[in-house]
Amino acid sequence: MGKDVFLDLKLFEIPNSVAGAVRAAGALGASMVTVHSMGGTGIMAAAVATARDYPRLRVLALTVVTSMTGSDLADIGVEVSPQAQVLRLARLAEGAGCHGVIASPQEAARLRGVLGPDSLIVTPGVTLPGESPAEHARSGTPRAAITAGASHVVVGRTVTRAADPVAALRLVRADLDG
Repeated sequence: MGKDVFLDLKLFEIPNSVAGAVRAAGALGASMVTVHSMGGTGIMAAAVATARDYPRLRVLALTVVTSMTGSDLADIGVEVSPQAQVLRLARLAEGAGCHGVIASPQEAARLRGVLGPDSLIVTPGVTLPGESPAEHARSGTPRAAITAGASHVVVGRTVTRAADPVAALRLVRADLDG
């Protein structure tokens, strides 16, 4: 139908299974698909290699979900801050050939500096000024995310759960326009 489709699947499986899922996404005409960087270089490289058969398909690596804090990472044995883990995983994703990463607005500026001007930096956890960040531990406004270097912002519940989604989308646009 001529629309770009972002499949936020967060694929985290053996490389062959990830490749199969990326192949299916490409065949459906998706423009972006996500893999979980904590799965390692093997799954990211498999996703990127498979995506080459679909020139419009971009592989993005999820770094650390926006709801996670340092104590959440410690629970799973990661003894660094979310920001340090995001940067480490972003470098790993870049080395695997991913087209970009998913990270919070709070990491966008450092990521832009590390990944350079051409990488996609997609930021979920975006909320309007004054809005509760809900379950996002690391959030930011649309404008702050773009100003920091994000190439894309994900505005979900701000719009989908609003009493008037069109009005909410206008507020997002107003924030982006400054």
